Amino acid sequence: MYTFDSRIRYSETDETGCLTLDAIINYLQDCTNFESEDLGVGIEYLSKNKIMWMLSSWQIVIKSYPSFAEKVTIGTQSYGYDKIIGYRNFLITGEDGKTIVIANSNWVLMDMEKGTPRIITPEIGDVYGKYEPLEMDYAPRKIKMPDNGKECEEFIVKEYHLDTNHHVNNGQYIRMAMFALGINNKVKELRVEYKKQALLGDKIIPVVYKDSNNAYVSLNNEKGKVYALVKFIF
Repeated sequence: MYTFDSRIRYSETDETGCLTLDAIINYLQDCTNFESEDLGVGIEYLSKNKIMWMLSSWQIVIKSYPSFAEKVTIGTQSYGYDKIIGYRNFLITGEDGKTIVIANSNWVLMDMEKGTPRIITPEIGDVYGKYEPLEMDYAPRKIKMPDNGKECEEFIVKEYHLDTNHHVNNGQYIRMAMFALGINNKVKELRVEYKKQALLGDKIIPVVYKDSNNAYVSLNNEKGKVYALVKFIF
């Protein structure tokens, strides 16, 4: 497993002094990007070859929220690929070795010129190695939404929402969903299904759904097409 060490920064904490969900997602994204850079298949390589990895889904299980100044280790590993999809686990552990966060993710290799999925060749897929999947209760990639959602205040995509691919960053969709829900308590599990890429100037309309233990947000365009589905388990 590829890892890097960190310490919880004050800027990564909430009003209780604990790591935010936002910061957890940033750690996971940073970890996979660090690994790609160190393996020579990072941002410059992808840009040169006109390809990119597009996140298809997240399943993030949060066992605890570490406090300010705690030391943590963030890790990631590939457990293979199949045609256009790569499979990747993540793990955050504390200084005592106990699991803080465990996650699963699916990634689609995209042709940037055509805007379509591309077959993962051994040249790009094998460089990450192949490890045994981490032990966790794997959820389906697809998220089934309840009925009778409530439309919320829209977002207009700004420059600060974008990443180096000029699309809305994966984490920004989750921030929008959290804002639409007004979440202020700790989430036990997060699932996200990404469907469409939002660009600068696009309008994103959140539709909120709730049941007894969960909350859902569908982030849609003006025609009702879905950019991302987000499920929060409390």
